[in-house]
Amino acid sequence: MRKILGLFSLILFFSCNSSSGEDTIMNSVDNKWNKKSEQKFNLEISDPQNPKNIIFVVRNNNNYPYSNIRFIVNFTNLQNKKKEIDTLNYVLAKPNGEWLGTGFGDTKETLFQYKLNYRFPGKGKYQIGLTQAMRNDNLPGIEDIGIKIETAKTVTINGRKQ
Repeated sequence: MRKILGLFSLILFFSCNSSSGEDTIMNSVDNKWNKKSEQKFNLEISDPQNPKNIIFVVRNNNNYPYSNIRFIVNFTNLQNKKKEIDTLNYVLAKPNGEWLGTGFGDTKETLFQYKLNYRFPGKGKYQIGLTQAMRNDNLPGIEDIGIKIETAKTVTINGRKQ
């Protein structure tokens, strides 16, 4: 019995300490995301030589009235104050109304690619701000908004990393 508990503890220890190069930050908007409420995510990049995937995370429920969501993204390099603004449209549901996200119960989580294999210009702090650009001043059915940063996997083709 002790060997089994020791083995289980060892597996648990290594599973908790594994570093996958991922970081997810979530902000709760509590089912009423106001159009003027920008959700801000502060990032600290220490390894700009490694390209990153920047992914948005949306958790919605059945009270969300649309099949898509539009974002205005403010991507700011806090060192030089350079700002990049994007307007994006993502699909949340199939034409028949079925949610595309995963999860049990009413809440579904959907991941949307923003930037893939993105190389940050340097070490330092960055900020990504998300504002909803839908018709409602207070957008119902959105529970949480988040951002996931993961180190992109590089593939070597003919001796070149891509």
